[in-house]
Amino acid sequence: MVRMAQEWSLRYPLVDGQGNFGSIDGDSPAAMRYTEARLQKIAEELLIDLNKDTVDFQPNFDDSLQEPIVLPSKIPHLLMNGTSGIAVGMATNMAPHNINELTTGILAYIDNPEITVAELMEYVLAPDFPTGGIIYGYQGVRAGFEKGRGRVIMRGRAEIETTRSGKEQIIVTEIPYLVNKANLIEKTADLIRDKRIEGISDIRDESDRDGLRIVYELKKDAIPNVVLNNLYKYTQLQSTFSINNVALVKGRPMTLNLKELIHYYIEHRHEVVVRRTQYELNEAEKRAHILAGLLVALDNLDEIITLIRAAKDPEEARLQLVSQFSLTEIQAKAILDMRLQKLTGLERNKIVEENNQIQATIAQLKEILNDESKRMTIIKEELKEMQEKYGDERRSEIVHAAEEFRDEDMIPNDSMVITISQGGYIKRTALSEYRVQSRGGVGSKGAKTKEDDFTEHLFVATNHNYLLIFTEKGKVFWLKVYTIPEGSKTSQGRAIQNLIQMETDDNVRAVINVETLNDPDYVNNHFLVMCTQNGTIKKTSLEAYSRPRQNGINAITINEGDKLLEVRLTNGDSHIIIAVNSGRAIHFHEEGVRPMGRMATGVRGIRLEESHEHVIGMVCVSQEDTQLLVVSEKGYGKRSEVSDYRITNRGGKGVKTMNITEKTGNLVAIKDVVDTDELMIINKSGITIRMKINELRVMGRATQGVKIIRLNKNDEISSIAKIEPVEEIEALEDEVTETE
Repeated sequence: MVRMAQEWSLRYPLVDGQGNFGSIDGDSPAAMRYTEARLQKIAEELLIDLNKDTVDFQPNFDDSLQEPIVLPSKIPHLLMNGTSGIAVGMATNMAPHNINELTTGILAYIDNPEITVAELMEYVLAPDFPTGGIIYGYQGVRAGFEKGRGRVIMRGRAEIETTRSGKEQIIVTEIPYLVNKANLIEKTADLIRDKRIEGISDIRDESDRDGLRIVYELKKDAIPNVVLNNLYKYTQLQSTFSINNVALVKGRPMTLNLKELIHYYIEHRHEVVVRRTQYELNEAEKRAHILAGLLVALDNLDEIITLIRAAKDPEEARLQLVSQFSLTEIQAKAILDMRLQKLTGLERNKIVEENNQIQATIAQLKEILNDESKRMTIIKEELKEMQEKYGDERRSEIVHAAEEFRDEDMIPNDSMVITISQGGYIKRTALSEYRVQSRGGVGSKGAKTKEDDFTEHLFVATNHNYLLIFTEKGKVFWLKVYTIPEGSKTSQGRAIQNLIQMETDDNVRAVINVETLNDPDYVNNHFLVMCTQNGTIKKTSLEAYSRPRQNGINAITINEGDKLLEVRLTNGDSHIIIAVNSGRAIHFHEEGVRPMGRMATGVRGIRLEESHEHVIGMVCVSQEDTQLLVVSEKGYGKRSEVSDYRITNRGGKGVKTMNITEKTGNLVAIKDVVDTDELMIINKSGITIRMKINELRVMGRATQGVKIIRLNKNDEISSIAKIEPVEEIEALEDEVTETE
């Protein structure tokens, strides 16, 4: 009875409880002496016509009473409120549904008994749970409706809000059906303590009599969508309801689909209408029989009065009435029981009028019993009445999504600038935050770093891409771009050790932006070309790195005294150019490097002549119109044609790529660019500048180049990145320009 009074347990509660009937937190109800209860109006619809021989009765557990086997149920209660139970060798678990949808679906079935389950699902959309929430994915719903078995994924309703102080919160206002709120909060706190879920600083239960409200306070660097998806993944904020529509049909358990459930409900209601009509007909005929006797008595009033007065007792009077006026025992008894006031003229008219009404009722009831369409019309009218009285809006929202959700489903695939500092801090910033500036500008403040730290890696990727992070010790780690904390241009970022499990004495040396690791055609036809600081080069198929592991794997075997410097993604038909800090570069075809295993060391790419020489970069060129951009540490740079560099065999010492002087400083970067690219430069003090490549004129490979950024005294260029423009980025830039 307690459960029937709980609005979070039944979609349409059947009992109106006064007092403590428990809570969604699992609190126990008060003892029965402290509570009161009465039936809800809707519960009376289950019992109506119970006294009209509409259903069969059976003895109760101790044979002291008779109880109905089933209820007449003017409403489809089994579907409306669902049920769950376990018997010997079988179980049932039926979901609650919305009355409006159910009655509309049943009416559609009555009008067209050949309707399919798919057509019924246009009316009965999905289960409708009392606690609301979101039904995530339709596959389980469809299976439940079509086969009688299915798994419905339920999610709590959550919204991301920002407080006045700028803090972000996840607000949960609805939780999945049958989930205990207190247990949900407690287990979530345990997961946060065990660091299974990160990014949450506090949990508060702000629920009151106006509704449910759970608040998750987020940490400053947390990504709300990622935290929310982790809550869905690891807590009961997402749970499943296993539909198992087992019901007794004529005493036999059967698994029923939606159409069969509706069919047997209509069959039951049809039987109830027939038995009720037959009962009412029998009662009407009984009354008509008595009225016929009373009319005989009124027509022969004087003779009957004389007969009764002459009789010595009621029994003799009854026998004489039966024999002299051809009445039945029942009619004779009714005449003897008749009060004298019935003999007045007005009362006589009432009896005649009642008899006429009874005869009309009998004719109508017989017509119903003889015409199935009239019985179906009655069922439809009663269903419409129930719909008008108790119909309400759906509570559970339906989201048609894949059953297996991915975090990126809720994250826009925007272009981001990824910044990694030499000290190991990483962040992502929306590309639109950077304004396009002219060559030679002072630049805008880009990355706030510590005094002894500077930005070392800077590139553009989209939120859904994979980042393959290579360290100088030759290990590789995987990271989704959207999992990197987002920050402004001036923020420091987050220590990369918090995101990947790299060794404390290791450093990030290269990051590869990969579109996908799930497409076999893509991973088998792309290669990773690696270059070390001492000039060793190695090529390996991307497929060898397509199985992400949380702890990372060895990407290349590094010799003692060497370290991994650069990694590039190629299609197997690229030209490779390796440059050293002294201004030399070597140019050879990728075919000169055979593919090797993941653990191989590699082969010589360029010969180093002086002890102070080391490789500063490598590019892999595949486009004919691609040019080489070289930048020195004191702000000089230039473009030159790739054709200026003659193709040689790998392992040589190369040719001059820039005239290195004290004015230019050593070479710090080499990039492959085209006219439509843009360049982003960042120096060790954190100043950034973004400029168009076509502002740099093409010059000979042996020249020193032109000044591309003005540097303060003792400042040097840290790194550069090229940006390949896309329509989305251009649109963002237009918006930035308009707002400025």
